[in-house]
Amino acid sequence: MLNIDKVDTVYLACGITDLRKSIDGLVMIVQTQLKLDPFEKALFVFCNRSMNRLKILHFDEGFWLYYHRLENNRLKWPMTKEEAMKVNKEELSWLLKGYEVRTTSKFKPIKEKNCY
Repeated sequence: MLNIDKVDTVYLACGITDLRKSIDGLVMIVQTQLKLDPFEKALFVFCNRSMNRLKILHFDEGFWLYYHRLENNRLKWPMTKEEAMKVNKEELSWLLKGYEVRTTSKFKPIKEKNCY
C-alpha cells in the first residue's frame, strides 16, 4: 500500500523512462537529470513508453519502489520540461486513475463583451 502520509511533494519525471531500471537506476535519474535529492520526503514518479505503467520511488528509512499498471487506459503524462510539474497528493491519485493533470488550462480566457 502506498503510504504517503509523510510525503511533502510529488515530482513527475517528464518524458519516457526505461522502467527496467530498479532503485539505483532511478536514484541516479533523480540526482543527475532532475537535480533533486532522492532522500527528500517526496515521491518521484516515472512513466514507461506505452504510458500504462508507473514506478514511484520513495525514501522512508530505506528506498521503496512502487509499481502501478493501468489495464484499460493510458496515463496523461507530461512529455516536455515545459509540461513537467510538481503535483500534490490528490493530483497524483487522479493521475494513477488515468485522469489528466494540468497546471494551465487548455481553454482561452473569456473576454468581456462591450455592451452599449
